[in-house]
This record gives sequence, C-alpha cells and structure tokens, in this order.
Amino acid sequence: MADTIYALSSGAVPSGVAVIRISGSRTWDVVSGLCVRVPAPRTASVRALHHPQTGDMLDEALVIMFQGPSSFTGEDVAELHCHGGRAVVQSVLDALASFSGTRPADPGEFTRRAFDHGRLDLTEVEGLSDLIWAETEQQRRQALRQMGGTLGTLYDGWRDRLIHMRAMIEADFDFADEEDVPGSVADQVWEQADGLLADINAHLESSKNGERLRSGLQVVLMGAPNAGKSSLLNALAGRDVAIVTEEAGTTRDVIEVHLDLAGYPLTLVDTAGLREAAGIIEQEGIRRARARGEAADLILWLVEPGGADVDAASGGLNAELRASIPVWTVRTKQDLSTDADGPDNPLAGDLTCSTVDQDGVSSLIARLTRFAEETISVGEAPLATRARHRHFLTEAMNALKAAADQSHLPMELRAEDLRRAADALGRITGRIDVEDLLDVIFRDFCIGK
Repeated sequence: MADTIYALSSGAVPSGVAVIRISGSRTWDVVSGLCVRVPAPRTASVRALHHPQTGDMLDEALVIMFQGPSSFTGEDVAELHCHGGRAVVQSVLDALASFSGTRPADPGEFTRRAFDHGRLDLTEVEGLSDLIWAETEQQRRQALRQMGGTLGTLYDGWRDRLIHMRAMIEADFDFADEEDVPGSVADQVWEQADGLLADINAHLESSKNGERLRSGLQVVLMGAPNAGKSSLLNALAGRDVAIVTEEAGTTRDVIEVHLDLAGYPLTLVDTAGLREAAGIIEQEGIRRARARGEAADLILWLVEPGGADVDAASGGLNAELRASIPVWTVRTKQDLSTDADGPDNPLAGDLTCSTVDQDGVSSLIARLTRFAEETISVGEAPLATRARHRHFLTEAMNALKAAADQSHLPMELRAEDLRRAADALGRITGRIDVEDLLDVIFRDFCIGK
C-alpha cells in the first residue's frame, strides 16, 4: 500500500494562509487524529488542530476533505488551510510526520499520483507545469488549454482512427468472405491514412508557434563593440542589467533579460561586440555571440554614428545567417549623430534611438511587440508545445508514410507500421510505455504539487 503523503502546497512562508495537502489511504485517519470531527467531503469547515500525541493545539484551520476517486490525485485528499507563520506550518508538518504510514511528498508526487490514477494524461500534466511557470498572459492561456485536455483529446482521437484502420485490415483478413464486411478495405484504409498524415503535418507546422510561446522569442542584440548594445538592453529592460562603459569590449559573456510584451514572452540577449578579438576571453565571448545569433528569432544589428551597416561590417553577420533570420538595423546614439557621421536619413525600415533621451525606445518596443504578436500568435487550436511532442508526432508521421508508400509489401507488414504510428501517439499522452519518461517530466514540479 502506498504511503500517505503530505506537503506545503502553497507559496513560501510566512504568508497570510498556508495550504498543506495530504493524499493517500490514511488521509481520513490522519485528519481525525488532528481534529475532533472530520468535515463532510467538499465542505469547508473550521477546525482546531491538535497534536495527536501531546494534545497541544497547533492552529485553527479551514479543513476540506475530498473523497477519492473524485479528487485531484484520485485518492482521498485533505487540505488544511492554516495560518502562514513558519512556526505554525512546521508544527503541523511535524504532527503529520508522527502518524505511521505518512511521509513528506517528493517533488511532483501529487501530480504523479493523479497521472497514475488516470486523472490526468501526460499532456495535461505538462500543461499544469506550464501553468505554474507561466510568466505572461498568453503563456497562461495556452497552458490552461493544454491542462484542460484539448491536446490529449486530439492525439487520442488520431490514435483511435489508427486503431480503426487496423481493425478494418483485420476484418479483411478474417472475414473476407462475409457479405457485411465492406469491400476495397485497403483503399479506404490508405485514403484515411493519407488524411491523417496531412492532419498531423498541419498540426506540426502550426505548433511551431506554440513552442515559441512556451519558451519565448529570442531577440539577440549584435554589432560592433561600443555600438550601444548594453545601453539598449538596459533601456528596454527598464533597469541596469548590463555594465556600460566607454571601453570597447566590456561585454564578454551573454546577458539575458526576459520581457513581457502584451502577454507574449521575449528574451532579449546582449552579446559581445563582433571584431577581430585580441584576447582569448573576448574570442570566446564573440563565439558565443555568433552561436546565439544563429539560434535567434530576430537579430537587432546596432550601428553607432559612423559605424558599419550589417552588410558592410567586417566580421559581422554572414550572408547565410542574414538570409535565414530577420535582421533589423538599429541606429543608436542619435543624440550624438551629425551629418558627417553618415545618413541622418536612415534607410527605409531602419530604426533609430537614443538611450540618453529615450528617443525611439518606445517605438522599438512597439515594433517588437507587433513582431511577437505576428510571430507567435496561436489562436485557440491545441498545439504541441514541447520537443517530446514533436519527436513522437514525427515518429507517427514516418510510420504512416512507410505504411502508405510501401504498397508492394504484404498487408500484415503495413498494418504493423500503423501500429507503430498509434504507439507513438500513445506515448505522448502516456497511454503506453512511458515509464522512462516520467521522472524527467515530474522532476520540474515543486514540492506540494
């Protein structure tokens, strides 16, 4: 029999209220040992909590009981809403530890039990994790949709279609002489397989935005030393994040700032200035700058007055990188600009700014916001949000393609490819063979969830 587990499920103490959660077969016994009368299920009741051994009063708490399987974990669950002082919480936790068969919960163990009892599939578990860690409004909305089961329902529906295709093939094998078995079963199966393949492919294409929304857009500041990258980073962040000096090459490493632009997450990355570096440390900084540029969703190429544009810069961006990633030219230090410095009339599409008087900074933020909205707007459709989803969806597509393309093979072998496709979809939701994935998925949860 599994232990009854307990943990502080609310935020860090001290706080106004602290919620301690209990789950397991001994939940009712534990609560009856803490208070004289156990409340009726799903009824919030105020109870005095006493230590089961000493009888000392610990706190006066709001107690709510949830009877399994109609609870978060699928087991009997209790919530003790105590006062959030450190001493209060610790005394209640100590009292819970005194019962036999109880122990503190591991990180994510409540959610793991919900999965084990069929209350959540893996996509819903991941949606719950994303909801806990959501930093922007759009991330919150996407996480809620996934936690609500829309993604798992989509994948289970596709898996059911594959199972039906295999059933039709089996029927053709076993009942070929029966009049009520539809003819041309193979033709129907492969038409359906082609349709499912198109559905999965379209889903993967649209899901690129879902992955970006979850992780945030990567916007990398690049340019020559002293082009104003660190100053612009500080201006966009609204605080001093990077060191700014007149000395060229101040930034040696990558500096990241996370922004919330109208609910869309964006990571702004400051990098070392690109030039022929003399020192080993600066060379490593430039290597890291180029690596982040190659992984960016957008590059802001900063040019100070008299500086070289991206196309003319020595040691700047190569043509292949410029062709694959959007690059905006941002002309900085416009408070110092003179006619002799170069174009007072920037090229169409260029941005100008000064971090001294903040001129142009708000326009840049507005343009970045529009870029985020256009790049990662996701709508209401369920989307794959993790590399794990993309991996198994790709496996399912490959198996479907193998089944559809190899018409020269016996039907039994092609049916096996359909089984592989269905298994790949089942692994996304956790229906089959995912034991090796579970520790990875649940390890990022906090204790008490």
